[in-house]
Amino acid sequence: MKRALRNAGLGGCLALTAGCATSQPNTFTFTADLPPNFSYVAVVYYVPAKGETCTVETKDNLAPVFNNAWRTEYKPDSEITIRRTRNGCPLVVSRIELDINATYGKTRGDFGGDSAGVVIRDELDPQYKRAFNEAGVSTFFGECQWLFRTAGTNRRIVKILDCKKTNAQGEPGRGRPFSAYTLDQLSGKTVRMRIKSADEERPAIGDTWVKVPNGWKRCMGDNFDDQYAFCFGNYKDFSGFQMPDGRQCTIYPGCTE
Repeated sequence: MKRALRNAGLGGCLALTAGCATSQPNTFTFTADLPPNFSYVAVVYYVPAKGETCTVETKDNLAPVFNNAWRTEYKPDSEITIRRTRNGCPLVVSRIELDINATYGKTRGDFGGDSAGVVIRDELDPQYKRAFNEAGVSTFFGECQWLFRTAGTNRRIVKILDCKKTNAQGEPGRGRPFSAYTLDQLSGKTVRMRIKSADEERPAIGDTWVKVPNGWKRCMGDNFDDQYAFCFGNYKDFSGFQMPDGRQCTIYPGCTE
């Protein structure tokens, strides 16, 4: 009788263990494959679960931020909670707002940024719902391009980052890098953002630079103090400019002709 009870207890433990082993984790991983000197900041937002009538004030439902100190403590992997409760209200992850940051110089202002995003819903139209592979990974893609211009009385080079959605083959789409999932897809999975850097940079403002065989030359404008310095058909008079590292140059990006 005692042996039967012990066996029954053991069977119950095994069943319980099996149940625990098959329970779904309440997290998924967001990660990114980025070019050198790139990083991301992720802000995660939560809303009441479907069917719930409760509400939670923003101060009690603050959005977790990953890589807020992206300059000094960047980590590519972020573990994101799928469901949580605040003030007794069941919440689910709703969206991830992403800032893509990249540096091009050593001073604090020498960086550019653009945005990307992930949306999570209870249901999605199949055409917007991204799938996972057998390893539990889903990847969405984008390409970022530097747009350069000059600023200030010394015509110093500054850059703007412009990021677009692409497919896996690098063909551009409309809008920023973006992906969408349903809640029931995410448990234990990995969502990866893969960004490549465009092969070439281009001017941020039209009719201010002239393309030459080995780079770009800056139009002079009326004179060196002309901050706009549009070409206006004058493709013979050019000015020097200053690179972010302080070099005085006449052609971008090679500096010297």
